[in-house]
Parts: sequence; structure tokens; C-alpha cells
Amino acid sequence: MKRVNLAVTVEELKLLTSLASDQLFRRQFIDPRIPGYKSCPEDLSLGKALVGRLRLFIDDGARHTTAALMQNQPLKAGKVL
Repeated sequence: MKRVNLAVTVEELKLLTSLASDQLFRRQFIDPRIPGYKSCPEDLSLGKALVGRLRLFIDDGARHTTAALMQNQPLKAGKVL
């Protein structure tokens, strides 16, 4: 499998993940009701795993952005980030 690097902002990644999640929902619950639809469980599983990985990137990016903004602020005693 060939790997591709792509630079996107956290906001773009959130949008892309939301769109992918909506499409997976459609493929899992709506499309099977359409006559003649042929499912591909492998694609559905791969898509769910990918959306999960994208959400991890979003969570990690949001934490780093917040940490970078708070970098210059001194910590108060007893405060945990």
C-alpha cells in the first residue's frame, strides 16, 4: 500500500472526518434498503477504522494547539493540565 502525506488544518480534518462519518452511516443503514445495492463489509470496516484514526488526530491536534497557546503562562500550584 502506498503512503501519502497531506497537510491539513485541524478544522479541515474535523470537516473531512464528519463527512466520512456521515457517508459511512449512509452506507451502513440507508444504502442497503435501496434495491440492487451490493454491500462491501471490508470497505465499511476500513472506513470505520480510518474515521477512528482521524478522530485521534483531531484530539491530539486540539491538545497540542491548546498546550502551545498556554506555553507562556506559568502554572499555578495544584493546577493540572
